[in-house]
Amino acid sequence: MPGTSSSPMGEFFDLTATIDGRRQHAVVTEVAASLRSLAVDGVALIQEYPVDARPPYCAGWVLVPWPNRVADGLWTYDGVPQQLECTEPGGANALHGLLTETPYRVTERTPGAITLAAQVRPQAGYPFELETSVRYELAADGIHVSHMVRNTGSQPAPVGLGAHPFLRIGEVPTRDLKLVIDADTHIEINERLIPTGTVTDVTGTRHDFRTGRLVRDVDLDDAWAGVRRNGDGGSTHYLEAPDGSRVRLHMDGSFGYVQAFTTDNFVTDGGMVTAVALEPMTAPADALNSGEGLRWLRPGEEWELSWSIAYQSV
Repeated sequence: MPGTSSSPMGEFFDLTATIDGRRQHAVVTEVAASLRSLAVDGVALIQEYPVDARPPYCAGWVLVPWPNRVADGLWTYDGVPQQLECTEPGGANALHGLLTETPYRVTERTPGAITLAAQVRPQAGYPFELETSVRYELAADGIHVSHMVRNTGSQPAPVGLGAHPFLRIGEVPTRDLKLVIDADTHIEINERLIPTGTVTDVTGTRHDFRTGRLVRDVDLDDAWAGVRRNGDGGSTHYLEAPDGSRVRLHMDGSFGYVQAFTTDNFVTDGGMVTAVALEPMTAPADALNSGEGLRWLRPGEEWELSWSIAYQSV
């Protein structure tokens, strides 16, 4: 891995393993505990960006204690208005939680796994205290990601959680991949990307991705609810290459929402490329106001949840 002294993401942590005869490699960053790269048998599954750059479009970040946006950074707790810092570039919303600029500390590490932890401290707009951790562990077909959030304060705390991985399949142009989102309803949003309160059945609409649509045919910054549950209570969504190989996002039962974001301007060492983020979320945008999907943790209560990325070759 190239030197990381000039990286705004702090130290890079390499994970390597050989499991069931397959080779796995991943890189996790110190700042934001982000998943920077992942490969199975040399096939890249995460879109990388230059070492000395900040992650384009929040690539790989852990999003806690809320994913996506809080409108105007303003919400109300127990009748008292709470004003968060508005961090969205060019916007007036509070974006992606409170730990995206935070260096995490390593609490456990092996060649093929790492656990990182960080605290959310009481602050303007979020007067609660949380201990959080994220564990990345290589698996035969990819990586398993598990989160823990514990309320270490003295009052119930509202929590949502998400992640922001940009997926790919090796050298296949992302524009040529088919995106499948196994969800029955789409969350309608306004011009500021804030939910309007309307959730629409996707049947017969341009938001029906249950059988897939080519990335080159869509322009997305959209969220879906009504995810179709597997036998384990989770859900699976994926990108598929023309040869039938897939990179799959599996979310456990705590994740009831999935966001898809596409861009033709993702910065890489080789120039701009098309990229697509497939984001597990426990709550949609503006959940601190709507309450949708929000988890209230009692003092001392702990929440564990997980998702994974897996490569299925042909």
